[in-house]
Amino acid sequence: MTELRLSSLKLRNFKGIRDLTITPGGGDADVFGDNATGKTTLFDAFLWLLFDKDSQNKKDFSIKTLAATGAVERHGFEHEVEGVLNLDSKTLTLRKAYYERWTKKRGSAERTFEGHTTDYYIDGVPAKKSEYTARVAEICDEGVFRLLTDPSYFNQVMRWTDRRALLLEVCGDITEADVIASDIALAKLPDVLAGRSIDDHRKVIAARRATINKELERIPVRIDEVSQGLPEVAESRGSIESSLKKIRTTAQDKHQERARLKAGGQVAEKRRQLSEAKAELQMIENAAQAKADEERRAAQQAAGDLTYRIDTLTQKIERHENTIASNLNTVRRLEADMEKLREKWRTIDAETFEKDMEEHDTVCYACGQDLPAEQIEAARQKALAAFNRSKAEGLEKIDAEGKETKQRAGELSLDNERLRKEIQELEAERDKLAEKKANAPAIEDVPVSLPAEHASTEEEISKLEAEIASLGEGNTEALATVDAEIADLKAQISELEAKLAQVDQREKSQERIRELAAKERELAAEFERLEKELHLCETFIKTKVGLLEEKINAKFQLARFKLFEVQINEGVKECCETLVNGVPYSDLNNGSRINVGLDIINTLSEYYGFTAPIFVDNAEAVTALSDTRGQLIRLVVSGADKDLRVETKTALKEAI
Repeated sequence: MTELRLSSLKLRNFKGIRDLTITPGGGDADVFGDNATGKTTLFDAFLWLLFDKDSQNKKDFSIKTLAATGAVERHGFEHEVEGVLNLDSKTLTLRKAYYERWTKKRGSAERTFEGHTTDYYIDGVPAKKSEYTARVAEICDEGVFRLLTDPSYFNQVMRWTDRRALLLEVCGDITEADVIASDIALAKLPDVLAGRSIDDHRKVIAARRATINKELERIPVRIDEVSQGLPEVAESRGSIESSLKKIRTTAQDKHQERARLKAGGQVAEKRRQLSEAKAELQMIENAAQAKADEERRAAQQAAGDLTYRIDTLTQKIERHENTIASNLNTVRRLEADMEKLREKWRTIDAETFEKDMEEHDTVCYACGQDLPAEQIEAARQKALAAFNRSKAEGLEKIDAEGKETKQRAGELSLDNERLRKEIQELEAERDKLAEKKANAPAIEDVPVSLPAEHASTEEEISKLEAEIASLGEGNTEALATVDAEIADLKAQISELEAKLAQVDQREKSQERIRELAAKERELAAEFERLEKELHLCETFIKTKVGLLEEKINAKFQLARFKLFEVQINEGVKECCETLVNGVPYSDLNNGSRINVGLDIINTLSEYYGFTAPIFVDNAEAVTALSDTRGQLIRLVVSGADKDLRVETKTALKEAI
């Protein structure tokens, strides 16, 4: 364990402290003082000596002493900090001197301020800045040093992501295998993940669940559509088929009876030919009807497509019109802003420089004598230049804001022109589609177009019937009776066939409903499986949270850390919040914040193998500080001490 201790710290003209030396001698020390007496300045000086920054981690803070008015830096002083450090029983003296650089140019009686210079010394030997910085870096990294010297740095300066990363670095992360091995309920998780990470698999589940939800929403609508199209059927398929079989048998008998009434083989041959011609005619008519049905379906599909495209164009036009209205409102607001900027520009442009030199501007602050007139005039000219520069900067800023506002308004106006042009194009396209839809023939008007062979087949049938009638004139009355009976049977057969077709349609629709219901059950089962997988992933994350927080918290005596936050949807979000007895750091009193900060410093010191002086500001808020191995320098508010008072304690302490 490398130990760095502060033996003495000397300040000269540093942030209002004229000359002060504290000598803790490597041991603990208490620094007492009223508010604004310079307690925190000691810590600022120590950090500036090492890293050119103050206790607020700022590099551009003011080192120089201010005049009594508190607004002007005093000139002509050298600002110096010297620290005697004990590094593993070896003494190291570091000193930095910061002072103004003045030069007198040839032909001028007055010196001119050229800036500042910093001199560096290591063990009394002048050094370059690079050498000095390298020597400090050998002691400890700046970030680690800040962590180990300021109890508030970890919780108040570091971002939560950096705090979390540091804790995982110090205490180690938990592997996926460790988490799964800790809970038998997670044994199936590797098979579920199939090589994916937890986060990737959760994304896969979320995407699939969304798809399933959409499908589950559509299936009831589809079932309802099919159900509404179910034809009403009063008889069963078996009853209809039985009746149809009987009537067809009767019709066949009647045809045989009619054939017997006809004389000779010539009539029989003519009847065979007639039967074949009628069968061919029926095939032609069926094919023509099927073609007409297909054309009606195509026309219906085309009409639906036109309606959908028209609706889509109408919605897009409405969105463009809404955007134009919104842009117009924004343009009006921007124009009002530009008018305000013009008024502000005219106000600033009308300002004039009016300044009388005040008494303190005409008297030398060092000797009290009146300054020469040329110096007073130079001061007035400097004030005039500052006024003109400020006025020009103000006008330039307003010009820049006005140009940006005008440009934004112009962009919105151009966007509206583009949108209006697009609306015209969209409306033209929509009108064209609407006209096309209006001129399309009605679906029910699609005719059944019969081919030429239909007429020739009808002529052949008529010819055969005439020939058969001529051959059967002898039993015309009997044939007429049989024909009437056959016609009635045909009508019954057609009626039953129509009913059977309705039964077919109903059964197909019911089968489709069963398929949709089965798909719904299948999707519901998959959704339930995904829910179980998601629960398994959440269980993994929560288990990892518990193990990781337990592992990290075991490294600390007082501090506990909340590394994950459970969301409303039972997911978890990474965080890093310090707790003491369940109370968040932001809600702790100052004393508890200091002690938990010391506890964190103890653990980090063990990890880095390094201790450094710990500056505890507002130490009066703590009745008992947590034990630390590092040197403690308590900064205590004491109203009775108008000047800083230092009390040293034990030079060295045992390892905690």
